[in-house]
Formats: sequence, structure tokens, C-alpha cells
Amino acid sequence: MNQGVNGVTAGARDEATDRTQVAPGVAGDRMLKEQVADLIYRSTVLLDREDFQGWLEEFCAPEFRYRITTYSPEIRREQEWLEGGREDLLEMMRMLPMHNTDHSPLTRHVSVYTVDLDGGNAARAVSSVVIYRTMFDGINSHLDSGETRLFAVGKYLDTVRIDGEQPLFLERNLRLDTRRMDKGSHFPL
Repeated sequence: MNQGVNGVTAGARDEATDRTQVAPGVAGDRMLKEQVADLIYRSTVLLDREDFQGWLEEFCAPEFRYRITTYSPEIRREQEWLEGGREDLLEMMRMLPMHNTDHSPLTRHVSVYTVDLDGGNAARAVSSVVIYRTMFDGINSHLDSGETRLFAVGKYLDTVRIDGEQPLFLERNLRLDTRRMDKGSHFPL
């Protein structure tokens, strides 16, 4: 067993499942928060690899919902650019090969700001996300190729289920500050 602050048990390894069983208390809460942050960071690696199906299967609960939202000061309205469940996302992913894009890769830089436990089965996390795009080809491919550009800035507002074997996303709202996207935008961001 791991001893936390003042000898409080933080958790023990369950050899049969090779998972850490979290004990309640301050050290246990800290461990849960670390597991949620780890989920966010590991999921980012799969998104950067464009392994969208792996991201859904490994890190998202069956009831997972995904949204992209923003606020437009020009029209003084909230905007919802995308909303869907797991099956909707899988259908969109099947259509990705037909999507009009130059296939320039996206790289996400994510910083987890806060993870708040709700005292029950879920946690809420707020993370900053900056997305960069490295150009394969551009209007002037001999000039643009290899150039890295800022693609989007926003926050991931995540709800994570923490009552199972491992934390899983229940909901992700990508709350964008960026309101103008280049053609051939990738999905999911």
C-alpha cells in the first residue's frame, strides 16, 4: 500500500487486474485527480496520432457526448458547431477519408487546469488546449510546406466517470475561443 499524507492509505495494487484501487480520503482524492489528468493527456496522444476510433474505444464511455461550442460577440449568441454521441462520431469518422483536406497533421498542447470531484461517480476537468497545424501543402506548397501555424485555441470542459476500472470520458465540450477555422478542419479536435 502507498502511504499518503500522515500515513493515510492512498491505494493498493490489485494484482489480478493490475489496477490501483483508490481508498477514500485526501490522498485517494489526489490519486483520482491524477488519473483524470492522465486520461486527458493519454487521450491527447491518440488524437494527435489521428487514432480517433482508438480514442473513442479506449477512453470514452458508451454514453459519451461530444460538443464544439463558442460564443460570437458579433451576433451576441452562443453557437454550437457540433454535437453528437458515440455513434454519431463513429459515422463521421467513417466519412473522414472522403473529407476535403490536405491531411496536414494537428498537434495539441493541453494543460489541465483543474479537476474537481463531485463526491460521487464523476469528475469535472478544465484544460487549456492550443492546436497547431503543420502544413503538408498550402496554396504555395514550396513556401507553406513544413510551416507550423496556430489552428485553434480553447478549453476542454470534460466530465469523466470515475467509478469503473479506469476513468472514462462521459462528455467533452471543446469551448473554442477561435471562431474562424481553416478549410478541411480535422475531427475531432
